[in-house]
Amino acid sequence: EYGFSLTDPETLTLWEGQFGDFANGAQVVVDQFISSGERKWLRMSGLVMLLPHGYEGQGPEHSSARLERFLLLCGNDNMQVVNCSTAAQFFHVLRRQVKRNFRKPLVCMTPKSMLRVPTSTYDELATGSFRELLDDPAFAGKDRKGVTRVVLCSGKIYHEMNERRKALGRTDVAIVRLEQFYPFHADMAREILSAYPKSAERVWVQEEPRNAGAYLFVADQFRTALGIELPYIGRHASATPAVGSKHAHKDEQEAI
Repeated sequence: EYGFSLTDPETLTLWEGQFGDFANGAQVVVDQFISSGERKWLRMSGLVMLLPHGYEGQGPEHSSARLERFLLLCGNDNMQVVNCSTAAQFFHVLRRQVKRNFRKPLVCMTPKSMLRVPTSTYDELATGSFRELLDDPAFAGKDRKGVTRVVLCSGKIYHEMNERRKALGRTDVAIVRLEQFYPFHADMAREILSAYPKSAERVWVQEEPRNAGAYLFVADQFRTALGIELPYIGRHASATPAVGSKHAHKDEQEAI
């Protein structure tokens, strides 16, 4: 698929792993070609990698797309790494991939459970474009002075936190989604966060263990580009991507 993307750059070429951990077996190709091909050989590729990656209680192999590995390979605007939380965002990022007049590899984290959850309207698919960050729709056109905490996250955990927020009737917590990790859109992040009180705590929430996922990368980006220190909420550091017990998974997710 990488070779095909070079031969026919006008075609949308996608490589999908049945499980996220399929990327582990492809690591040599990722290291030697996808992440570094443009820098080493001046060859652009528009290859899209779709990697199932979601903490859904299905065990380590279902949760092992290793987002952190791809983020460690990011530099020189070499590729895009995204984790879309809505169908419209996913559609628009794929559309952007072929409409641009240049090519960059695109790595998509794609939780399987979200395939069955309605997240967008037809109008959102037909209009608009991909946004690197999504502000909290719960505060659209509303006063934000009462917000005491701004939660930054990515992917499906937004929907779970939003449901819990509704159930608790909380109006003091805003949830901002980072849809594209790299390249990091610092200006858009600054614009969105500036709409909330300076006194409101900013925190990062993720499903992955602390030594996995996006936290270490995101914390560095926010520290260096925005001067914001992001406390961490999520699983403790772990040698395995996820637990093998559905009950233990639910307990960990509830703790978050």
